[in-house]
Formats: sequence, structure tokens, C-alpha cells
Amino acid sequence: MVIIDTHAHLDGPEFTQDLDEVVARANQAGVKRILVPAINWQDFPHLLNVCAQHPKQLFPMLGMHPEEVNPTTCDIPHTLNQMEAWLGDNHTRIVAIGEVGLDLHWDDTYKEEQIHVFARQVQWALQFNLPLMIHVRKAQNELINTLRSFSPTQQAALRGVFHCFTGSPEQARELLNFPGFYLGIGGALTFKNAKLPQTLAQHVPLNRLVLETDAPYLTPTPHRGQRNESAYTLHTANKLAQTYSLTLEEIAHTTTQNAMELFFPNEK
Repeated sequence: MVIIDTHAHLDGPEFTQDLDEVVARANQAGVKRILVPAINWQDFPHLLNVCAQHPKQLFPMLGMHPEEVNPTTCDIPHTLNQMEAWLGDNHTRIVAIGEVGLDLHWDDTYKEEQIHVFARQVQWALQFNLPLMIHVRKAQNELINTLRSFSPTQQAALRGVFHCFTGSPEQARELLNFPGFYLGIGGALTFKNAKLPQTLAQHVPLNRLVLETDAPYLTPTPHRGQRNESAYTLHTANKLAQTYSLTLEEIAHTTTQNAMELFFPNEK
């Protein structure tokens, strides 16, 4: 059985002391590949170094997280130009443009700047033929409108993951109207009183899902309150098996196939 964790921040300080052990535990749990999203350009060299320590298991993304979009602390045009130039020379080392998107949960002061930065990174996905890892919080309308600002041909070419989906049936339907995209399902699926299992079972086919942890955050039951790590993808997979009345092996097979087709299409 092979599982892919499509989103884990293993470059974070939470894993500095025991990265090797975290990767080993993931491997033992069947999590053979872990995708590591970038948050900002400043920390990207460290992310690449972390992934290089386990090149067969850790795979890097490149992107600017929406919460990093602050023109008072970052020269955004210069930073985006640096990132694009790097991608032009090295994009084959990257499995996705991410973590990118819109986040208006706490503050919408830089809403227009977030939209501009997100649209620029969507253009990279098209230019370099890479999937997107999209973060959206309290901004789905703005995100949908931004994606729809691209031509129908461009929209059809886009692919990726709407990370950490916990929304309603209506929100799922709207996101999955983009045919190249999957919903990323993590530990929130296992939370007590979560409505997500019903939403998925009744409205979302399994072939539109991938697994993720968002480690060190959103730790699944039964490890709530602890640091999340990629080995715990197994708990989400087990809950997904219950949700769809399938075996763990069937869940692992389909979600891994989805992730492989999206992030590693040349290995098919």
C-alpha cells in the first residue's frame, strides 16, 4: 500500500530536530511521497535543502503564501520577478506552484495585492505546465472570480489542489467545476462533529480527492493536540475508507493514483 501526503510543511522549525525520524515513520506507515509547499522566497533555499536530504520522498513546491503578501515588508514585484526567473531555469525540480491563493480570514487590507500575486502565480502554472496548490480562506468568491478571469482555454489547462477543503456541498461543486482540480482532504475529516464526511460521501467522487496533512497543523484524531506529521495521513485515509464504505487499500490506491497523475504525470 502506497499513500502520498500532498501537503506537509516539513521544512518548518517544528521538524528541525527529528526530520529523519519523521520521514522514516511516514515511510513505515506507507506514506512514500511527501510534497512540501513553500511559503515565501526567503525560506525557499532551506526548503530545497530539506527536500534534498530525502530526494526520493520529499518533493518541493515554489510559491508565495497569501499571508506573506504585504507590500510594507516585502518588495513584491521584485520578489515575484526573482521567483519567476528561478523557475525559468529550474522548474523541472518543482512539482507544483504553491502554496498560493487568497486568505481574507483575519484581514482584507491587501486584498487586491493578494489577487494580483495569485493571478501572477496562476500564470506561472500555465507557463511552466505545473499544478497549483491553492489555499483559500474566507475568499472563495474572489478566488473563483480570479480563476475565471483567465480564458476558457487557459482554465481548461489549469490543474491542482484546493488545499484543506472543509466546505459545503455548494462550495465543493463550485470548486470542482474546474475539471483539472482535486480537493485536498486532511485531518479535519476526523474531527468530532465534522460535517465533511457527509459532504464528501454524498457530493464528491473519490476520484476528485487527494490526501494531505498540512503538518505540523490540523492533526487528526486520535493525535489531536500533538504536532501533526506525515505518518498520520493514515488516520485520514482510514476515515475516508469509512466515509466511502471502501477498504483502506482502495482509498490508498485511488488517492495515490490521483496524486501521481497530477504531480508526477511523466511517471505514468
